[in-house]
Order: sequence, then structure tokens, then C-alpha cells
Amino acid sequence: MVDVLGVAVVGFGWMGRVHTQAYARVRHHYPQLPLRPELVAVADEVPGRAEAAAEQFGFASTARDWREVAADPRVRAVSVTAPNFLHREIGVAMAEAGKHLWIEKPVGLSAEDARAVAGAVAAAGVQGAVGFNYRNAPAVEAARDLIASGEIGTVTHVRIRLFSDYAAHPESALTWRYERQRGGSGVLGDLASHGADLARFLLGDIASLTADTAVFLPWRARPAAATAGHARAAGGEPGPVENEDYVGCLLRFASGARGVLEASRVSVGEQNAYGFEVHGTRGAVFWDFRRMNELGVSRGTSYQDQPVCTVYAGPGHGEFAAFQPGAANAMGYDDLKVVEAYRFLRSVAEGTPYGATLRDAVRAAEVLDAMARSAASGSWVDVDAGA
Repeated sequence: MVDVLGVAVVGFGWMGRVHTQAYARVRHHYPQLPLRPELVAVADEVPGRAEAAAEQFGFASTARDWREVAADPRVRAVSVTAPNFLHREIGVAMAEAGKHLWIEKPVGLSAEDARAVAGAVAAAGVQGAVGFNYRNAPAVEAARDLIASGEIGTVTHVRIRLFSDYAAHPESALTWRYERQRGGSGVLGDLASHGADLARFLLGDIASLTADTAVFLPWRARPAAATAGHARAAGGEPGPVENEDYVGCLLRFASGARGVLEASRVSVGEQNAYGFEVHGTRGAVFWDFRRMNELGVSRGTSYQDQPVCTVYAGPGHGEFAAFQPGAANAMGYDDLKVVEAYRFLRSVAEGTPYGATLRDAVRAAEVLDAMARSAASGSWVDVDAGA
């Protein structure tokens, strides 16, 4: 028998829409899931936004204040897709209200915030998932398996890049993303958080690092009204950008491997240029999000002049079989969120965590905090769990 699970979405910008669509699609791809998510409530403080979402997607009720969702007994699970500065308050309150929690990264503005949410989830005995979607790509899971198998030998070094141009236009609106108190550490929380998670997912914990950050567009125009996504505000009153446009970081892993992690939100000519290159003593593996369903793989015994072949993700890799019947049929970004929804709902159904958890959010946030400390001091710093 399928149990109906009342779900709510708090914050209905682009990511709130993606979560909603994932709930709507999840049983199409995972008919064996013993839960059927029902869209009970949507909350957004922008006038009319929740009502528009309800009309389009069929939410049973709307609210301007997320506290109404926390108090709603129909709601058993909540997606939190609100801005970063609200993650801690909303996440803790939802857990304390007994709601299972699917929350977007970076889970607050600091590791302290992430720990607070993780602690509330653990104390309440509910399930918690975090939106590290890139690890859900079947090709990324295939890369992790290949690395763990030893097929490329002992990992020596990795390069992880996350370059985008979403903030490159000088008329980009000065939204909460660019304010320290509401957007946190800028590109660190927005993009480098994914890089920190991918690094740990593929190679294990990071022991120490040194980082450099920069702001390349120090002034932006204030928007005249509520915004969604990466809007422009030509002619608005200028205000200062308070957080980072760019971070470059050298990593030392607990395994002894070395790494480079670089992220930028102002890279003209780059659109979602996310990926990694992992090198080992006998081979290498390469992934580019823009060719999400492919891996470049070099393995063998040649060492020098060893060729790289293309491996297409297929039904034997990750969750690919839930979406496509054969290798080289493409999956897309929204599919990664359906995988995330499935793993979250399976966690709720079985009482066992699947996929990225709040612990992963805490560990990634500790890496980001270490980056900020290093950039401020100009030195190598340890990434201390619980620091």
C-alpha cells in the first residue's frame, strides 16, 4: 500500500520550482517508491508568488509566512529553497516541528549554521537531505566507483572547477546573494560548496587548504522590486558587493592526494562550466557537467601516451536505468533533482539515510569556513571537523 506524504515547499524561486517538479515526477521514474508525495502547501513572502505556484502545480494551500507551514499538521516533509540566510531558522524550526527536511545547500551562512540544522534533524529523529545534486549524475557515481576500484591506481591529484557568468554582467541586480549577512561568502557558498562536496564524494576528506578570494565587480545596482534568479537592475542606486566573486584553493586530502578547486561567478564566456579531472598513478578520469552523461577515462599500463576513451553513462551507472533504457541517452539537470527527491523520500520511507545528508552539508561548510580563514590569513589552515 502506498502512503501519502504531505509535502510543502518554502521559497518559490527557480529552485522551489525544481523541487516541486521533482516531487511531481518522482513516482513516474520510481513506481516502487512506497510514498506518494502530495503537494500540500507552498510559502513565499513575495506577494502573489505562492498563489501562482498553487495555480500552476496544484498546491492545496498557500502562505506568506513559512511558520504557517511549520504549524500545519498535514505537512510531513518540507523542501527549503529560501535564501541562504534563512536556512538555519527555517531548517531548525521544521525539524523541531517533526517535518522531514530537504534543504538546499549551503545550509546557512557557516558551518555553525549547518551544524545547528543537522543537530535539530538528529534530535527530532527526522530525515534530512541536502541539495548537492551534481553527485547524483550517473557518470559522477561511475567515476567514484572507478576511482575506488583502483583502476586508475592511487589518486595523486584532482582539479575541480566551477565557472559561470551569471554575475558577470555589470548591471546584475544587487540581490541578497551579494550581501554578507544574507548571502554569506558569495561564490564560496553558491558554487564552491558543490566543489567541496564533489571533492569529498570522490576522494574523501580534505585535511588542509590554502585559498585566495577576490571581488572583481565591487558595485551593483539595487533592484526596485522583488527578483528571481539573476535579474538585472540597470539604473538602480549602486551599492557595494560584500562577498566573493572568485575563489582559488589548493587542497591536501587526508589520503595524501593534492587538489585544486576554483570557482567564479563572473567568468565571461563560461556557462555552467563545472567538472573535475582526477589523476592517478595508472590513469585518469574526466567529467564535464555540460556533457553530463559522459566520462573521459584513461586506464591501462602505458603510462606515457596512454589514450583517453569516452564512456557513456548507461543503465549500470547510478540511477540511470530509472530514466533511460540504454547508454548515451541523455539525462538532464532536472533529472538529478528527481534522483535527489527519490533518495530523500526513500530515506523517509525506510528511516535510513540515502544520498547527501546534513552531515555532508556540515563537512562541506567546514571546508568553506577553512577557505575563508585561509583567504583572510594568507596561510595554510587545517579543515577541522567540529571546529
